[in-house]
Amino acid sequence: MQGKKSIGGDTRPDFATALRTAITQRQVTLTWLRERLAATGNPVSAAALSYWRSGARRPEGPQSIATIEQIEILLELDEGSLVSLIGPSQRVGPLGTAHYPLEGNRLERAVAETFIALGAPVMDPGRDVSTHAVTDVGADGFVISRTTRTLLQSTSGTITNVPYLDLTPDVRTPAPHFSVVAGGHISRLHSHSSGEVHGAMFELERPLGPAQTTMLEWRLEYPSEYPTTRDTGHGVARHCRELLLWTRFHPDALPTWIEEVEETPTKTTVTPLFLDGATSIHQVRRSWGPGMLVLRWGYGER
Repeated sequence: MQGKKSIGGDTRPDFATALRTAITQRQVTLTWLRERLAATGNPVSAAALSYWRSGARRPEGPQSIATIEQIEILLELDEGSLVSLIGPSQRVGPLGTAHYPLEGNRLERAVAETFIALGAPVMDPGRDVSTHAVTDVGADGFVISRTTRTLLQSTSGTITNVPYLDLTPDVRTPAPHFSVVAGGHISRLHSHSSGEVHGAMFELERPLGPAQTTMLEWRLEYPSEYPTTRDTGHGVARHCRELLLWTRFHPDALPTWIEEVEETPTKTTVTPLFLDGATSIHQVRRSWGPGMLVLRWGYGER
């Protein structure tokens, strides 16, 4: 009986090359392969096999992976010799329609003009897959800083930089201090003439191809002349897998009331929240967006 074969020599080929090589070595056709896959309970279209062989597409999903495992058997290959070359999924998951969760044409225009000034498309081809934002509140009850850690994914094309904005609707402010903790550097800053929109362009450490991800951690600090702020939040323009906001209050400035404001393209919901003896509070959304999630607080009667 003929023994099983490995693929290639010292350098591992890509999946499409390995599949083409195995089919050639076995001296079979795609029709032969498709018929035998169907006979073993793994039906697959001739088009899919052709795409896999040419490299135009890669197998995606459990059923396709099971089919590749059966192809390894039919082509008398070592177990896992093809599956191990498939690589991570190129699917980006559900995106939905992109929206900026803003009310008012004036602020929308300011946001669009800020993106243009930063050299970014008004709707960039990236999304925040997972975002954790930590806001620290000082002894006076006002925001000191916010640190944001984001798992960023390219939804199409290649991304080399990504913009982020700080918004203060209806309040004119000086620019906060943007800084990158890890994952890139700042290539450009811009403040809109309205004083309500400030932005930074973050240059990534490496380009992101379709469906690839990277981590970016950045920080906002507010100068002494910045208007006092008793709210924090984060907005996403596309569907995200997870959004976590953690607001930490100084023990000498615990608020007497807190409310959560959730804004989506269809509605705004305000919900009272309570510390219940703690000094911090967190908000979580999963499989959510587009939208804006905000926390507000105060002292005395609401």
